[in-house]
Amino acid sequence: MPPAKPIREFTVDIPEKSLDDLRERLRQVRLPEPETVAPTPGELDWTQGVPRSYLEELIDYWCSSYDWRRFEARMVSFPQFVTTIFGLDIHFLHVRSQRPDAVPLILTHGWPSSIIEPAEVITDLAEPPDITTPAFHVIAPSLPGFGFSERPAETGWSVDRTADAWSVLMSRLGYRRYVAAGGDWGGRVAVALGVRHPENVAALHTFTPYAPIPTETHDLNETEQRALDEINAFRRDGQGYSLIQSTKPQTIGYALADSPVAQLAWIVEKFHGWTDCDGHPENAVTRDRILDMVSLYWLTGTGSSSAKFYWENFPPQDDTPVPVPTAVTIFPRDLERIPRSWAQARYSNVYYWNEATRGGHFPMLEVPHAYVRELRAALGQIL
Repeated sequence: MPPAKPIREFTVDIPEKSLDDLRERLRQVRLPEPETVAPTPGELDWTQGVPRSYLEELIDYWCSSYDWRRFEARMVSFPQFVTTIFGLDIHFLHVRSQRPDAVPLILTHGWPSSIIEPAEVITDLAEPPDITTPAFHVIAPSLPGFGFSERPAETGWSVDRTADAWSVLMSRLGYRRYVAAGGDWGGRVAVALGVRHPENVAALHTFTPYAPIPTETHDLNETEQRALDEINAFRRDGQGYSLIQSTKPQTIGYALADSPVAQLAWIVEKFHGWTDCDGHPENAVTRDRILDMVSLYWLTGTGSSSAKFYWENFPPQDDTPVPVPTAVTIFPRDLERIPRSWAQARYSNVYYWNEATRGGHFPMLEVPHAYVRELRAALGQIL
């Protein structure tokens, strides 16, 4: 028998019986009582979590109108592959630009996201209409235990190990020097690539420049004080998901593996709280795209394995010095908008910094054209 190829082609093809099972589970859902807070007339109140009336609306649409095969057909248009690194199958998109001057870019998603985010911008990055605009060869992997990447069967898949795996992937594809980008966990992986493999990473871009909060906070300027207030508010009111996933991912995993409605509520709450949506998640991201994301988690059974990524990386390392050239874009409705003064204490070469006018924690979905412009402006002339 010939040896297995290092890189194998991959096609998204979910069995029809899995879709039938999903619809049957949705029909048999048992919901709790409605929230007890009284909403403002004409608005939804998210104080206690996802409002029941909105969740019922999503469940009905998911069961009766949503078309997963539409999503599959869209994904087939992208070259997809799987390769085994450190014993784990890693799924990735790889779109090579036709431009001879294209820059290799490894673009990594976060949670609760997937390669659906890079897929939203990958064509524009690879084939810009203007020949004077920077172009990229785009490699977009699925994090370990996310989407179509294999679920780890043992501990150890930290951000650092993932960055090492991405280094192997880029070498296997023939890219010696490249740029890295991402946000959330994807941003942490991009940073780890720069820290652990600076000889390969020419520059990195992140929209979540995690850095330590100063221990002395009595003399903060206005921008720093606002950032501290926002971070404290998030940690007080919005970090429950992280505490659960970083301490007891197996426990929440039972709900996410058994109930598509649990998976739906677990994710859609973040599309409300973390986007530039003016109170309704579908103002920022379409209903179909939200359900594409939820369906991918559900149909691949990766609710629990993606939660374990938090456990593997708790507490996250935000103080390691970053020597490689770093570009940052801050989106106005993101969770933790780190001030430049704090970031520069960790990132020694911040050569680009911009504060966007729109967008939140999922900029590739919310403001894809703006995100592409940021990468072009920041990374296009590096190599």
